[in-house]
Amino acid sequence: MKRSLPEPLLRKVDCVRLYVSDLGAGLAFYRDHLGHELIWHTEQAVGLRMPDTDAEIVLQVEDEGQEIDLLVDSADAAAVRFEAAGGRVIVPPFDIQIGRCVVVQDPWGNQLVLLDTSKGLLVTDADGNVIGGQG
Repeated sequence: MKRSLPEPLLRKVDCVRLYVSDLGAGLAFYRDHLGHELIWHTEQAVGLRMPDTDAEIVLQVEDEGQEIDLLVDSADAAAVRFEAAGGRVIVPPFDIQIGRCVVVQDPWGNQLVLLDTSKGLLVTDADGNVIGGQG
């Protein structure tokens, strides 16, 4: 008898966030030398395209370290489901520009950032400047 699995919680990789001390230098490296096209930018971060996926490389100057953000249908529901499965909520769900976000930890200590796009994706002008959200 085949066991039925629940609907998968994690939809896809949204982005890989990387710390850079200087956005200009980060753009020079990742865009100008490695060829990743600029999608959007703010004063603190830039989003770069990877050609075979809609996941982005996000260079940012605020938080040192690396982070992989995973897309879920609802950050709030994901927090409840993650805890019920035996994980821990490290940072309770909070608002972000495009929706909601939660930081969780699995039973082995792996920290995950789960986010939803319930407020809509970023809206940019012709130069890639973020001018708001869809929501």
